[in-house]
Amino acid sequence: MADQLSSRWMLAGALAVVRHPSLWTTAVRQLFRLAPRGWWKRPPFLPLPDSSYMKFRLVTAYGDSGGEPRPEDLITYLNWCRAWPEVTS
Repeated sequence: MADQLSSRWMLAGALAVVRHPSLWTTAVRQLFRLAPRGWWKRPPFLPLPDSSYMKFRLVTAYGDSGGEPRPEDLITYLNWCRAWPEVTS
């Protein structure tokens, strides 16, 4: 598995989120929550999650080989993140 998600997957994930305006705020919030501290000081100067964290999450979600998530899984994850405060209160 590559250390980073492919550009093709990131584009597919972004397009999936664009089709769900109710998740835009949640997506931005999660992007910055998962970004490592000082992300703006290191290339590619984007708030992307740490590659070791992503590898761990992908292996736990998809099995030993990891792999890239399906864009609809990103939507499911963002819906879960958005609902989490309501579930815990």
